[in-house]
Amino acid sequence: FIPYCSSDVWSGASSKSEKNEYAFMGALIIQEVIKELVGKGLSTAKVLLLAGSSAGGTGVLLNVDRVAEQLEEMGYQGIQVRGLADSGWFLDNKQYRRTDCIDTITCAPTEAIRRGIRYWNGIVPERCKLQFKEGEEWNCFFGYKIYPTLRCPVFVVQWLFDEAQLTVDNVHLTGQPVQEGQWLYIQNLGRELRNTLKDVTASFAPACLSHEIITRNHWTDIQVKGTSLPRALHCWDRSLHESNKNGKAPLKGCPIHLIDSCPWPHCNPSCPTIRDQFTGQEMNVIQFLMHMGFDVQKMAQQQGLEPSKLLGMLSSGN
Repeated sequence: FIPYCSSDVWSGASSKSEKNEYAFMGALIIQEVIKELVGKGLSTAKVLLLAGSSAGGTGVLLNVDRVAEQLEEMGYQGIQVRGLADSGWFLDNKQYRRTDCIDTITCAPTEAIRRGIRYWNGIVPERCKLQFKEGEEWNCFFGYKIYPTLRCPVFVVQWLFDEAQLTVDNVHLTGQPVQEGQWLYIQNLGRELRNTLKDVTASFAPACLSHEIITRNHWTDIQVKGTSLPRALHCWDRSLHESNKNGKAPLKGCPIHLIDSCPWPHCNPSCPTIRDQFTGQEMNVIQFLMHMGFDVQKMAQQQGLEPSKLLGMLSSGN
């Protein structure tokens, strides 16, 4: 476990100097940790799984190939390096409301990264860098742009309605019912995210409003299409073993591409419980949707259903 103390999405390579008051050395910290672990038994490993949540999830995408190259250069070609990126697959989408870039919260995702790279002297993998013009390296911090350039297998875990994404997009779900514009924005975010994952071989994307999963004690309870995350990871591990042996035949009954298709936050009944941010009260799906300003009558009409039927479908997650 490597504490995140470098504030640079694990990309920095800038030491403290007279010019720089701060050091941002996330990329170098990972390389040093790998060197140290080689002497503690990593040298005999078959698989190294680099896992991270939130900024750490993005850090996995930025570093997984570099760790593989580092181990190869050190003479450990036999170690398979893989990545598990949790809640680090952000979109460089249009904010719900544009705000000036005053601090990390108000700054649009692309602008925050663009400025950050300069402070951190951020390193991005060579193969991704080559896809973009000089000065456009910030693109490599966004999962759907870097993923096609990666050599190592990566499993992507991402809530379709990520709270950190909504925060940087200026959608704040506190106290007030959500306006229709926000509600449509949130649904559209889920659709956009689903689209960016369609070519990701190994993925687990529940339609929940949350942030981070593998660090939470409920990580084994969430299911997508009847499959839990531990099961999906087990299937992924097996599929990588099998494909090493005999080509790429997918395993029967062992799914690794799991993306919810229902359209609203928490339309999956296994989502973690939501708490009202003011009262701390737990809410069920229907209370949550009402709280979000979801108009059951109107939605039922649009779907050509009785309101009671729609509520039944929502609470069962269909």
